[in-house]
Amino acid sequence: MFKGRRLIIATKHNKEQVIAPLLEDALGVTCFVDETFDTDTLGTFSGEIEREQDPINTARLKCLKAMELNNCDIGIASEGSFGAHPSIFFASADDEFLIFIDKKNGLEIIARELSTETNFNGKSIKSEKDLMDFVELTKFPSHALILKKSKEDTEDMVKAITSFEVLKVAFHMLFEKHRSVFAETDMRALYNPSRMLVIEAATKKLVAKIQSFCPECKTPGFGVTDLKKGLPCDLCGLPTKSTLSLIYACQKCQHLNEDFYPNNKKVEDPMYCDFCNP
Repeated sequence: MFKGRRLIIATKHNKEQVIAPLLEDALGVTCFVDETFDTDTLGTFSGEIEREQDPINTARLKCLKAMELNNCDIGIASEGSFGAHPSIFFASADDEFLIFIDKKNGLEIIARELSTETNFNGKSIKSEKDLMDFVELTKFPSHALILKKSKEDTEDMVKAITSFEVLKVAFHMLFEKHRSVFAETDMRALYNPSRMLVIEAATKKLVAKIQSFCPECKTPGFGVTDLKKGLPCDLCGLPTKSTLSLIYACQKCQHLNEDFYPNNKKVEDPMYCDFCNP
């Protein structure tokens, strides 16, 4: 279905370095990038352009535009978000979505990787000592930094800082001019090796999903679309909030499979039961 076809990767931040080898090896496609396609027009992490849509719709739009501009009927795009982890308190998270679109076969397959392996951070800086303290938290200089006037103000912003010399010069320039500096991690993939690894993990998930076929019609992308909670408590037998089953669905023929006990256990520890441990 995919072998020998040209597949465009919609990126300007070198994501093809981790995406292309996996897709080419697994699917037999030939990946390419359009260096003239500016994905930043759909939003930037540093605040110059606000992202107007959610990550999945943004990735879909990015992919479709790149495919249209290059007269290509198969493509992939990714979009990430950074912030507090939805369930692990006090932890930051990198939430990456990848979308694979094949117009020829009417396929759209999405994968997600949610990871705490991120250096995402930002802080108002009052002195060079503050700056050096912040640097120690961010894996600098292997991971780039951004300095700007304030968190919301991108005036005189300096991006892609990867040396202490440039960092100090930029800090003093901003501080002398504005008397305020905000430092943040540069989350663009080419300047953030940690993020690149998360994108690679998401790509592996995507490949596995593409290679999962519907048992009825053999369409690729047979994957989890929902889950059911209610794994019974080992002590009282009442349903808990833990996962009882995963629902797999085919986007073409709508065939459903329910996979019970996906975590290889049929009962839950009473400590996770709202009745036994309210």
